[in-house]
Amino acid sequence: MKLVVSRLCIILVLVGCSLGTYAKASEDTETAFNTLLDEIWQYELSVQPVSATGYGVHLFDDRLADTSPAGLAAEDAQYRSFLARLATINSAELSRNEQITLQVQRYRLQDYIDQYAFNAHFMPLTSESGFHSSLAFLPAMTRFKGVEDYQNYLARLAQFPRIFAEQIYWMRQGIATGIVQPKAVLTGFEDSVKAFIFEKPQQSEFYQPFLQLDSVAISAVEKNRLRSQAEQIIQDSVFVAYQDFYDFLLQEYLPASKDNIAATSWPKGLEYYQNRSNHYTTTTLPVEDIHQLGLSEVKRIRAEMQIVLDGLDFEGDINQFINFLRSDPRFYAKTPEELLKQASYIAKKMDARLPQLFNILPRIPYGVAPVPESIAPKYTTGRYVAPTRDDQPGYYWVNTYALDKRPLYALTALTLHEAVPGHHLQISLAAEMQNLPNVRRYSYMSAFGEGWGLYAEYLGKEVGMYTNPYDEFGRLSYEMWRACRLVVDTGMHVKGWSREQAIEFMLENTALSEHNVKTEIDRYISWPAQALSYKIGELSIKKLRLKAQEKLGERFDLRAFHDAVLAYGSVPLSVLETNIEHYIANQP
Repeated sequence: MKLVVSRLCIILVLVGCSLGTYAKASEDTETAFNTLLDEIWQYELSVQPVSATGYGVHLFDDRLADTSPAGLAAEDAQYRSFLARLATINSAELSRNEQITLQVQRYRLQDYIDQYAFNAHFMPLTSESGFHSSLAFLPAMTRFKGVEDYQNYLARLAQFPRIFAEQIYWMRQGIATGIVQPKAVLTGFEDSVKAFIFEKPQQSEFYQPFLQLDSVAISAVEKNRLRSQAEQIIQDSVFVAYQDFYDFLLQEYLPASKDNIAATSWPKGLEYYQNRSNHYTTTTLPVEDIHQLGLSEVKRIRAEMQIVLDGLDFEGDINQFINFLRSDPRFYAKTPEELLKQASYIAKKMDARLPQLFNILPRIPYGVAPVPESIAPKYTTGRYVAPTRDDQPGYYWVNTYALDKRPLYALTALTLHEAVPGHHLQISLAAEMQNLPNVRRYSYMSAFGEGWGLYAEYLGKEVGMYTNPYDEFGRLSYEMWRACRLVVDTGMHVKGWSREQAIEFMLENTALSEHNVKTEIDRYISWPAQALSYKIGELSIKKLRLKAQEKLGERFDLRAFHDAVLAYGSVPLSVLETNIEHYIANQP
């Protein structure tokens, strides 16, 4: 070892350097880099105050974001400045872990810049949600420990008219420039706004924190004052803001919504779609390649479905079997409670199998809860909601609306994806990595996160979670669902597919209910390219696992491999590939 170091010193001296000056240069670069990271993070917290609250930073708890033209222009200029400064960092002088951080930070800044450049803020809603429904998370996100917390919360509620007016301004810009959502995905959307308007303030979810005042150490006089303020602000500001938005939707936005469903019908639409594809998949795959990959996966998975069908005494083909699954009442819960209990049982059963798959597990617990009624009708079948305070768990949301469209045979796959070993496990582990900078702990890259979620469904097969052919067919149907996304998303946005053609393709190849299929198709239309991330990410993880198994042979340890995949948080797929190569090279 000493001999190697001596020779290295000689080489460095000959090129006009030394070990001492190189170490200092690296140290200076590292300090500058970390200082810049912190500056960017603090800026993000200041302009995204609700997110700051969710991260446990309470300096801005009385604010909502400035989404005015001047506010967004200032943000764009600042993000561009940060990106330029980031480019001056000599990555060769950073550690491997810091180089990953550099890529993640660049990715995050570039996304802010790209979305502003393509005027994505002209369209602050998708088929299933919007800024108006995102605000409904405020009561759950806010800290309520004393008078100041309640006053901060009321200050935020009082800003609703400004926020809604700013968003309506941008949506009018969208109408003027043709950047609007299609009519097909907005049917009944106004109901998701009307759901927040009540006759009395006490009926609003925004009033719920004031029902808990009796448990807070505040004087009776103060409690009455806060309740009175809340009633007035909710009545005069919150309800008025939602009513204005409701009227705007009916009178202006819905009549101006477009007939064409393709992203290519927006200004710079094709360029925008490729940009979003690159962002969500963290690749530069051409759209046509993604489409063909989807068709190939559909063919492969359909063959696996046939194998399951061959093992059953069912007279008919795959599509007849799918119709049987959609219509037989044995596969559907009778009550919301039954669906939630079954989801909870599956989740707890999987909890017990996690040590077979991982050496490291998160500390943060999770619960199972229904999707809120106000958004359930047009919402996806399930979702993971990360905790927004350190005294909260994560939640696996199960949609209990339209029970006859929520098949039990698919519930195991859904649970593994959204809870464990899927989103809850991956996101919680990342958040608990105290040694990583905040940009790494809290960034979420869809290809990695959703790819992991889909891979998590597959892991259930390896630990015996699919206990009958129907559940296994449900798993394959969910994998087919994600393969179909590659086909229908690219098909509708770039290749001229109609909404009806996409719905028919999904009904033909998955066991999803018709209601779910239509909800999903509308989601893909209104949220271009996000749906591409799942299959692209999952295939990458499986490919890397196969590579590790082939290289390591008997030395391959599944738990160690999973720990290696998750060890660096959410990262681009190219970084994941490098991480796994490093893991393979360093196995004893």
